[in-house]
Amino acid sequence: MATQSIDNTAAERPRRGGGRTVAGVIGGLGSALRRRWRLVLGVAAAIFIAALVAITLMRSDYQATARIRVDPTLNPMEQEGAQSLLNAEAIETETGLMSSRALAEAVVRDLELYRDPEFAGDDALQAGEPSADLVSRTVNAVRRKTAIGRDQLSYIISLSFTAKDAEKAARIANAMVETYIDLRVQSSSGSSERQAEFFRARLGELAGQVNAAESRLADYRASTGLPQTSEIGTVADQQIATLSGQLAAAEADAAAARSNASVASQQLSGGNVDAVAAVQGSNVIRDLRAQRATILRERDEIETRYDSRHPEAIRVRDQLAGIDRQILDEGQRVVTSLQAQARAADAEVGALRSRMGALEGQRASNTRNTADAERLERDAASARAQYDRMNELSLESTQSTGAAIAQVEVVDSAQPPVSADGPPRSVLLALAAIVALAGGIGSALAVEMAQGGLRTTGDMEEVLGLRLLASLPFVGKRPGRWHQRTGPDPADTISAGTATLYTEAVRNLRASISRAGGGRGKVVGFTSAIPGEAKTETALSYARLLAVNSASVLLIDCDLRNGRLSRRLPHRPEHGLVELLNGEATFDGIVSADKGSDLAILPVAAAHFTSQDLFDGDAMEQLLTLARQRYDYVVLDLPPVLAVADARTIARHADGVCVVIRWGHTKPAATMQAVDQLHDDGVNVLGGAFTMVDPDAEVMAGGYFTGALYRRYFA
Repeated sequence: MATQSIDNTAAERPRRGGGRTVAGVIGGLGSALRRRWRLVLGVAAAIFIAALVAITLMRSDYQATARIRVDPTLNPMEQEGAQSLLNAEAIETETGLMSSRALAEAVVRDLELYRDPEFAGDDALQAGEPSADLVSRTVNAVRRKTAIGRDQLSYIISLSFTAKDAEKAARIANAMVETYIDLRVQSSSGSSERQAEFFRARLGELAGQVNAAESRLADYRASTGLPQTSEIGTVADQQIATLSGQLAAAEADAAAARSNASVASQQLSGGNVDAVAAVQGSNVIRDLRAQRATILRERDEIETRYDSRHPEAIRVRDQLAGIDRQILDEGQRVVTSLQAQARAADAEVGALRSRMGALEGQRASNTRNTADAERLERDAASARAQYDRMNELSLESTQSTGAAIAQVEVVDSAQPPVSADGPPRSVLLALAAIVALAGGIGSALAVEMAQGGLRTTGDMEEVLGLRLLASLPFVGKRPGRWHQRTGPDPADTISAGTATLYTEAVRNLRASISRAGGGRGKVVGFTSAIPGEAKTETALSYARLLAVNSASVLLIDCDLRNGRLSRRLPHRPEHGLVELLNGEATFDGIVSADKGSDLAILPVAAAHFTSQDLFDGDAMEQLLTLARQRYDYVVLDLPPVLAVADARTIARHADGVCVVIRWGHTKPAATMQAVDQLHDDGVNVLGGAFTMVDPDAEVMAGGYFTGALYRRYFA
């Protein structure tokens, strides 16, 4: 087994997942287009020819346009508030009416378009009355050729009609506008007449409702004594207003009388007659006070002259006691009078309150009656308002019936167009050329993207982390898909007297392997991720080139299950590698000579399928030791890594391994997995080589100039 002293720089190079630069992407697209130029031209030509035929067969139609303005102010009966009707919804409604089926059918019948083959087709009627089905199909054809739209945000509506003849297009467009205006007038007039009849009938009903409501209101006011208008108050309301003032005054007087009587009674019971205000104002009391004062002076004189038992003294004392009794009696009479006045005031207050209560009850009854009267009054007012409004509408409808004017005027009548509708043919041809070219380019890019695979040096380094050893071109004719090879095998072009593009690529491969192995790569293996990547062709070409340069070379076919290399021999031997490893044959007895070179080939006699690992024992190690002693170089044609486990086992015996990758075909993920398995097994992966490369691809020249220049250099 080879040691790991051989340069392993390429295997240890880390993979970079960064994206490509803009220049790289553009270059890749250009390279793809150069490879697929036949596909681009083919698809573009097919598209352009189809477009040319379509443009040639395209009918030349003429489109005539009439323009009208919708304006309710054109009707003198609708001047007031006309602007409020000119909203977007109203304009859209008019466009809907213009595109109605009824209008189109009216034009078809007026102009007898069911006799025109352009609209009626092969069933166009030459004479007689048309059938309903023919009219319906003609109407559908006319509507398909009619275009109606609003001019931006204005009140202008455009009606366009398309026909094969310019005069016919203008005539039908004008007829549709005139028919629309006539239908608009007829519709307005008929609607006004129907409205007037409805209003007359409705007015009779409302008049009866108004009379009935007003009669109910008058009868109710009369029965309840309410005034004829709610703004004048009832008698009870007026009496309550007056009585309220009287009651307030009486209550105040009664309160004052009660207060005076109470105070006087308290003062009199305390013996303080003089403190009573009413007593102080009594003339009788003043006279009695004056008499008492005289008697007091007389008593004082008598007491100074006589003894208290003197008859004069007794008389004076008796007169003074009589006067005091009179004053007390008079005070009692005054208090009794005050109490009588208080009772009289309370009686008057009670009488007023009783009368107020009666009036309040009457007013409550009047309030309920008034509410009912107001309800009846509202009903009567509502009936009157409905009658008045209906009367106004009836008057307007009656006036509109005699003055039906369309709210539309023609701004521009349709004129016969001088040129056909649509862009010029030159513009269509230019667009067809652009679309054809874009279709061709898109097809080429789609094919490239569908194939996938690695294509550039950057792909090899960034995705796989491997050095690109060489790019081997495709050899042979390309009758269809470029990778379908015809002619001789590439390895058969290797000879001492020729210098071809393929031979030079193999020489680059030899130089790169020698540099990657540091000159010590005596045993080199060639493998791939999956079958069909030109691995055997590459190994044979490499071995033959070494043999052509006067080196002794042994090429060992290690693919036991396929043995593609061994099938190239003119006569397949009876014994081969399997028999040698099993000890059933000798080395010298199975080695064959390559035709046309000094290359020695150790073949596989027959396809061998076994679970036994023939390459993991000492026999394989001894075989390679013997081969190293006898030959300058040993080349191993290994099986695909992901297909057969033998590839990983044998690769460990080699000094270095070259991974062969079919250019633009093998999925990157498959190759990455194969390289990872080889690294995990400690195999010295020298790098990768692209096979079956388009000779015009830039990777043939290292990506620095086009492959076409590189190819012409060797032409």
